[in-house]
Amino acid sequence: MSIDLTDLRKLPVSEKLRIVEALWDDIGASDEPVVLQPWQRDEAQRRSAELKADPSIAIDRDELWRRVNG
Repeated sequence: MSIDLTDLRKLPVSEKLRIVEALWDDIGASDEPVVLQPWQRDEAQRRSAELKADPSIAIDRDELWRRVNG
């Protein structure tokens, strides 16, 4: 499947992020396994360790959108 990204690139960042969020939710609901590259797994582990070390750095979805919409 090939998708022309030209129109997506023209969207404002806030709309791009809404699309990313919808795609992420769809991926999360899928039964299809997600295969990570070693560098992706390493980065996920690094971020997880960073969050465990300092949970105060986490933000919720509402805060994310407040920052995006400024």
